[in-house]
Amino acid sequence: MTRTTTTALVRLPGIGLEAFAAAGGLHPDHVRRLVALGLLEPIAGEDLRFPPAQLVLLGRIERLHAGLALNYAALGVVIDLLDRISELEAALRRRPRSTGA
Repeated sequence: MTRTTTTALVRLPGIGLEAFAAAGGLHPDHVRRLVALGLLEPIAGEDLRFPPAQLVLLGRIERLHAGLALNYAALGVVIDLLDRISELEAALRRRPRSTGA
């Protein structure tokens, strides 16, 4: 009697840790550290997988770290403030202008 084994090919969402780190030019351990600091948010699951948009955030984190010489823990606050500024500017652009006379 012959036994056949089949495996289902399931495409997992997101980018795996190794590919994500390589795309960002970083070591996987460095990416793990950024996750531990709460700067990157992987997709929920056992292994670390990241949505593609996190690559943009990773680039932003590294540019701010290099450009402002801030430690990674402080970058979370800076990124939150920059995001809030962007939200406020967008709200101002949407606001109707008054025609003060």
